[in-house]
Amino acid sequence: MPGVHHRTVKVDGIDIFYREAGPEDAPVVLLPHGYPCSSFQFRNLLPALGDSWRLIAPDHPGFGYSETPDASRFDYTFDGYARYLERFVETLGLTRYALYLHDYGSQFGFRLALKAPERVEALVIQNGDIYEDAFGPKYQPLREYWENPTAKGREKLAAAVSEEGFRGEFIGEIPESLVDRVSPDLWTLSWLLVQRERRKEHWVQLLADQRTTLAWMPRFQAYLREFQPPTLIVWGPHDGYMPEESARAYLRDLPDAELHLLDAGHWALETHLDEIAFLMRRFLQRVHASRAEDAAYVT
Repeated sequence: MPGVHHRTVKVDGIDIFYREAGPEDAPVVLLPHGYPCSSFQFRNLLPALGDSWRLIAPDHPGFGYSETPDASRFDYTFDGYARYLERFVETLGLTRYALYLHDYGSQFGFRLALKAPERVEALVIQNGDIYEDAFGPKYQPLREYWENPTAKGREKLAAAVSEEGFRGEFIGEIPESLVDRVSPDLWTLSWLLVQRERRKEHWVQLLADQRTTLAWMPRFQAYLREFQPPTLIVWGPHDGYMPEESARAYLRDLPDAELHLLDAGHWALETHLDEIAFLMRRFLQRVHASRAEDAAYVT
């Protein structure tokens, strides 16, 4: 299997750690991670596909092994993270890529797609929701805070930024038969790094700012309708935030998307890596073959 490289690059003066696998001249797959994780969530996917693609998975500022700058140097909001991802892509000189959209990474990734739609070769969407009317019941506490952002409500958000809170995020809704396939390193390492790097308040700020994503969702939907990017949807419906309805909602704007519902939860790469890697390989091969045919026709 291809080796995974662990690198660091300066992005606007901030040290950004990233994992990379695959030939430098291969088609790029960009993998922005979700909350409360890091590029660690892609540790097994990178070597699984690195024979044919160049996969790049950064740790966002204040996550994983990237630097945690002071709030005076980095804006810990969804706007701030969207700008950082754009600058990361520019710093690495990436001009065309497929996007893996999952959790918070879907919000940052869709903003990147809006900024430069001509650079997006394809989308792989895995439990990244942009349809408010299809939100699952686990959003209710967040909705209550969005509607009434009190100090007490912020305390509840802060209580969720804990090792137990992270554990619930990773294994909260999946069937008992799948629990032992999810590495406890996910919540243990995340929590250790939150404490070591004094990240808790930054993460609480990001959770509080999540309400700003709602205004962007109609724009993401309009982007899908207009550009119709080739899209693979692989979804774990055992997800209190993003149930099956959240996946099917994409078909409103992408009727030709390829949809697969797995017996998985929000962190499907932990339990269904082989299935997702197989589906991605087949899908990306088809996308590149189609691009090659189009180029040959134009020539």
